[in-house]
Amino acid sequence: MSKHGLTESADAVGERVARAGEAVRRLTRWHDDFPTPGVRFADLTPVFADAEGFHAVIDCLGACAPDADLVAGVDARGFLLGAGVAASLGTGVVAVRKAGKLPPPVLSREYTLEYGSAALEIPADGIDLKGRRVLLLDDVLATGGTLAAAAGLFAAAGAEVVAAAVVLELSALGGRAHQGDYSLTSIVQL
Repeated sequence: MSKHGLTESADAVGERVARAGEAVRRLTRWHDDFPTPGVRFADLTPVFADAEGFHAVIDCLGACAPDADLVAGVDARGFLLGAGVAASLGTGVVAVRKAGKLPPPVLSREYTLEYGSAALEIPADGIDLKGRRVLLLDDVLATGGTLAAAAGLFAAAGAEVVAAAVVLELSALGGRAHQGDYSLTSIVQL
């Protein structure tokens, strides 16, 4: 059973979110015009490298769906988050990969980014996803294409995305509007 499966007080939840949010605000590095001109990139690597910050983020994300039986992390920083949350919840983890990184057969879904287009893939066999309750994780929610594509992959495989969560949401880009019926949590919204 998840450590979050127990009833928590509102104060405990608030403290956990505040601790994680403070680490994200303090440690995130910002890069203008990366990976292309006009894009401001949020580098969360320093947050993940900080032991207290990383643990606070993992605790926050894991609390979003304590009843999930599978955690999915989106390529590439989502792999770090997914592994940490899966270990915390006592579940398995699936890596949602960029196109061409998994051997066939795969399920694939194309999507648009704020600076281009891409595709994501998950294994089409070897992992029974039918009926699984998935917590979907990524580092940043920008325009929403990546997270929506990943959720679509799990739906196509017969799984149910019960919740999605990100560390940082860039609200001005409207990514939340492109998500499905699952709950979506972000630790920090800018």
